[in-house]
Amino acid sequence: MPSPGIRKMHALTLLLAALLGFADLHAQQTDPAPATPAPSATPATAVPAKETKPATATPIDIKKSELGGTLWNPDWDIIIENALPDSLLSTQVPRDVRRYCPRFYRMSDADKRAFWAYFFQALAGAEAGLNPTSHVRHIGALKARDGVTHLPIHCEGLLQLTYEDSVRYGCNFDWQADRNLKPGDPKRTILQPKNNLECGVKILIQQIIANHEPLFWKSSYWSTLRPGTPSFRVFTRQMVSPPQACGYPGRARRILDRVLSFRRLVAGR
Repeated sequence: MPSPGIRKMHALTLLLAALLGFADLHAQQTDPAPATPAPSATPATAVPAKETKPATATPIDIKKSELGGTLWNPDWDIIIENALPDSLLSTQVPRDVRRYCPRFYRMSDADKRAFWAYFFQALAGAEAGLNPTSHVRHIGALKARDGVTHLPIHCEGLLQLTYEDSVRYGCNFDWQADRNLKPGDPKRTILQPKNNLECGVKILIQQIIANHEPLFWKSSYWSTLRPGTPSFRVFTRQMVSPPQACGYPGRARRILDRVLSFRRLVAGR
């Protein structure tokens, strides 16, 4: 049988072991657990910027640069190109686009955007002489009234639009903000090139994409896009130098084609 001294030493050893175990357990319960690193935030996928190209100059723009007058602002190309939906770069575009851009369906998207920028520059040249503050009474204004202003219809801005287009096409024109501004005031929302040009894109989308009508159509919003009219001839004169990627023949080639066509016609008689 162990002596009292040995039993006492054994009891002290057990007590010390118990105290050490309790201290370790307490430390585990009170020490904070190591923080789990927060998952790194997934970087937002950047939307690639649209590739744009400057449009070539129309004859009226070249003439005005020589004689003086309101020129086409290259910033307006960017406004148009950024407003174009994918549908205007696709095969949904009517085939008569090849009248002035034979290679349209084979071009890159950037070249297609440049073509549309040129197209709207030509349209603005034929409609308003490139004047962004143009304010003209509609031919039928004695009878016709604007559904928003309730005044005789006036065609305004680069593309000669009306306030009621804000209702028809969702354009960013605000008659309430403009009604106290003088006609032709560049502060008018309808005369601001960005609003006017973006509205023009919406109108074109409605005609050729939503309604599946030709680009050059007898009932087009713009008389300048109605074949056979004097206005269309004005527009045609502005469409002689589209972007090179379109493959549109030069002036000399077009004259030669007319001569050859005439000779074939005479030979057929």
